[in-house]
Amino acid sequence: MIKTLTNLFKQDKEKFVVPKGVQDVIPVAAIFDDGIFKVGKDKYSKTYRFTDINYAVASREDKEAMFLEYSELLNSLDSGATTKITINNRRLNRLDFEQTILIPTTGDNLDEYREEYNKMLLDKATGANSIVQDKYITISINKKSVEDARTYFARVGADLIAHFGRLGSKCVELETDERLRIFHDFYRVGEESSFHFDIKETRKKGHDFKDYICPDTMEFEKDYFKMGNRYGRVLFLREYASYIKDSMVAELTDMNRNLMMSIDIVPVPTDEAVKEAENRLLGVETNITNWQRRQNANNNFSATVPYDMEQQKKEMKEFLDDLTTRDQRMMFAVITMVITADSKEQLENDTEALLTTARKHLCQFATLRFQQVDGLNTVMPFGTRKIDAFRTLTTESLSVFIPFRVQDIFHENGIYYGQNVISKNMIIADRKQLLNGNSFILGVSGGGKSFAAKGEVINISATSDNHINAMDMNKDYGDGANPVILKSEFIMSLCEQLIGGTNLGAKQKSIIDRCTASVYRSYQQNDYQGHIPTLQDFRAELLQQDEPEAKELALAIELFTHGSLNTFAKQTNVDTNNRLICYDILDLGKQLMPIGMLVVLDSILNRITQNRAKGKNTFIFIDEIYLLFQHEYSANFLFTLWKRVRKYSAYASGITQNVDDLLQSHTARTMLANSEFIIMLNQASTDRLELAKLLNISDLQMSYITNVEAGHGLIKVGSSLVPFANKFPKNTKLYKLMTTKPGEA
Repeated sequence: MIKTLTNLFKQDKEKFVVPKGVQDVIPVAAIFDDGIFKVGKDKYSKTYRFTDINYAVASREDKEAMFLEYSELLNSLDSGATTKITINNRRLNRLDFEQTILIPTTGDNLDEYREEYNKMLLDKATGANSIVQDKYITISINKKSVEDARTYFARVGADLIAHFGRLGSKCVELETDERLRIFHDFYRVGEESSFHFDIKETRKKGHDFKDYICPDTMEFEKDYFKMGNRYGRVLFLREYASYIKDSMVAELTDMNRNLMMSIDIVPVPTDEAVKEAENRLLGVETNITNWQRRQNANNNFSATVPYDMEQQKKEMKEFLDDLTTRDQRMMFAVITMVITADSKEQLENDTEALLTTARKHLCQFATLRFQQVDGLNTVMPFGTRKIDAFRTLTTESLSVFIPFRVQDIFHENGIYYGQNVISKNMIIADRKQLLNGNSFILGVSGGGKSFAAKGEVINISATSDNHINAMDMNKDYGDGANPVILKSEFIMSLCEQLIGGTNLGAKQKSIIDRCTASVYRSYQQNDYQGHIPTLQDFRAELLQQDEPEAKELALAIELFTHGSLNTFAKQTNVDTNNRLICYDILDLGKQLMPIGMLVVLDSILNRITQNRAKGKNTFIFIDEIYLLFQHEYSANFLFTLWKRVRKYSAYASGITQNVDDLLQSHTARTMLANSEFIIMLNQASTDRLELAKLLNISDLQMSYITNVEAGHGLIKVGSSLVPFANKFPKNTKLYKLMTTKPGEA
């Protein structure tokens, strides 16, 4: 037997002791403050949690890159340790869900909508898939003391985190209570919210940590076990196919059931592996030579070497080449699974479903007979291995059991955006947790873009009685500096737009800056109370200046101050302090449209700065945002606003169906590429191609925004890009309140 395996068996050998209680079933001798468990005489383990990546929806090139990177991760595993990769399907904790996701009622007249929304979320959570999938990697090492183990885990942990980071996965080490939480939730299904563990408090009281996690009773039969009122069964992968698809692990764990799957990995040092392969090849060649000698002795000189011998020789040569020339390592692996159910009948049905899935891939799982307790302790992420059903694999063949599938998006205190099409889990996102909270919503007409917020509508036009003062300014406008400085820049841009988009000269800019400071002086001295200057006041100030350039400016803007297009030169007469405000600029004419866009954006900036001073967040939705990029000044102002709003606790969302027009603007492309939150619904063919280039969308991902129904598409949250479906119940008051389809309101 190979030396590595001999040493491993020797280290893992323990005297069998008949368990006297359920605590004795748990193979943990001691726990430490930093998450290290002692799981044998001189054996210590530590567990890390890693996040999923979008392997299932990646392009072929990206899949190959991920596969190779995962192979590099496996190659980096220490041959002196045992590595366990665990996929844990656990039921969503309803109580935690209610506390973190549901909207609390406030006692106002909107509670009926909150309750309706919360009911919809609970239905979604308990409907299609209420399973959360966690992924762990557990390292076990034999060391003389916990201090030695701690030093080892510090080095190996940093290496693991770096390798997972290159894959796009976040890997973090688990604390003691987090590790114990895994076992508690497995052993005590339905009691997840009751878990609380403080290691210092436990030691002070003299309690056994096992009392916090183990079930009330455990009974082990020959081919199943019972935990309290639940049934379970441990299986192992007995027969491997010669060719296995990389989707097998994902399909095996794609069940709406509590289950665990673990892959125990024991890497073999390369020199030892090469020596073993050479010896095996020599053995095969010796068998062939002896067979030929026997044939020659019988005067059968033309005999052909049997196919099985030739095949063995070929496979051994390939195996040796893998080790010596293709950067492959020899590894021993054991694959085990445990599934639990509410009844024996359900257990049998679920077992058959798993076996069927394995057979589809020409593999065969088998039930562990009279080894259920050993199997359970093997599959659980304790860091122990009690089953010796090892299979010899290379790095490449082991990488086929890749644990990645698709990213799930679940932010605590986030907002529901639909369901992940692949995992069927809820997409809960919080834009506040992203690097920037700005977003785009893209889709053809009827794709579901306008199903958003409603509020007070302010219609603005040349003939409307609604007015917004272009010179509105509050004391928080300047972000801690003199607000007039920032306002002066806005007035310069506005004047350039008013005089026909002509760039102002140095003299004109100096005059505007001087007049701006002058008209705001008394307003500032009065602590931003009383009369707010208007464009009419600004023009009057221009006329008092001696320079002829000032008179020219006053004449140029007269149409917009005292003429027929003076809607932005009067005091604001609408309530801009409402919780929800909608600026409708559809009826602004060709002359007023560019100016109206600037003024509305500036009014929004005013409100944002006011809200920030009060500690409030602001959400901005800009429908048909492509229109703002048709005018240079509004585009530049929007770009500046887009960059600033993050530090103002504001979150801007651009919505449009005209993606092609949007992407004509370099400014818009930059904003889109740098947005951390993007919703893409059904897209026109030309738009899909442009978006694919800009956002690096794979062909498979593209299929989720091609000829799909309303509410289906792709959602980008940070670095995660996943397909989603959001079917809002039509028989609700919320739907009738928000729908824009004729006849449905």
